[in-house]
Amino acid sequence: MLLNQVTIPSLNIPASISFYKKLGLQLIVEALPHYARFVCPNGNTTFSVHLVEKLPVGVGVIVYFEFENLDKDVKTLVEKGVQFDEMPNDKPWLWREARLKDPDGNQLIFYHAGENRLNPPWRLSV
Repeated sequence: MLLNQVTIPSLNIPASISFYKKLGLQLIVEALPHYARFVCPNGNTTFSVHLVEKLPVGVGVIVYFEFENLDKDVKTLVEKGVQFDEMPNDKPWLWREARLKDPDGNQLIFYHAGENRLNPPWRLSV
């Protein structure tokens, strides 16, 4: 099994397109006003936004994007005007993370975990 795509809700597809392009995703489908699909800059995973009348209530969507050079890439995005709620910092689960929200309030976590992404010290034996 391979995870191909994650789709998140949006109230404003054009604003989402602008935001995600600024983050470095490549727009590959633009079906305004209802849908847009992107490909991530590394690999072939896709990410999309679809128009909704109402956003989820509560915690909602959380999407993780992995960066090889997290601190450098976050700095570059800040210079482009992207606002982060939390700058890169080390977490107890052995990941380095930065947090921000997209125009619809969906939580995005940019992280670097290295070997700990799939093999943390507490990983179960398979």
